[in-house]
Amino acid sequence: MHALQYEITLPADYDMDVIRRRVAGKGHLLDRWDGLGLKAYLVRERGVHGSPVNQYAPFYLWRTVAGMNAFLWGGGFQGVADDFGRPAARQWSGLAYEEGTAAGADARFAVRRLRPVPDGPALADVVAEVVAETGRLAREDGAVLAAAAVDTGRWQVVQFSLWEHDAPKAEGDLFQVLHLSAPGRPGLPRGRQW
Repeated sequence: MHALQYEITLPADYDMDVIRRRVAGKGHLLDRWDGLGLKAYLVRERGVHGSPVNQYAPFYLWRTVAGMNAFLWGGGFQGVADDFGRPAARQWSGLAYEEGTAAGADARFAVRRLRPVPDGPALADVVAEVVAETGRLAREDGAVLAAAAVDTGRWQVVQFSLWEHDAPKAEGDLFQVLHLSAPGRPGLPRGRQW
């Protein structure tokens, strides 16, 4: 599993209905993308749920590198670059994935938490804690799924979870889910990723 996210921060007075219309019109285009586990079309609005910014920030979990590369280099990402400029696309190697207690529910909110991998403890201990936290999040009421991945260039962990309600039991930035494309979600490997 591989995670990918890009963030497009928009002006404070930006009409976020433009993004909603974009997702309503184009969100289905990845509903059958080969190699994609899921894409959550995420937004934050300034002043809503504590967000300091207006932002469009899709988050992906890829089953295959080939699928991710086909998206990045084969035309899928080009639409974003054409409309918004080319944002940095962060990538993380998968650590853990779990379906949640509300796996069959519609995902309405997402939480993304970024944190550094500390220098002191052994990497195996840090990762074991991250894997355990992913499982704990998935067992919370209202959790649709939970995942974790690591960027070894920055030594940073991302924990990502989807929720059916706006009171998730996870720390981090809260996003609204406008659409979920999940053609390969059943094929995402569960548990620890090694």
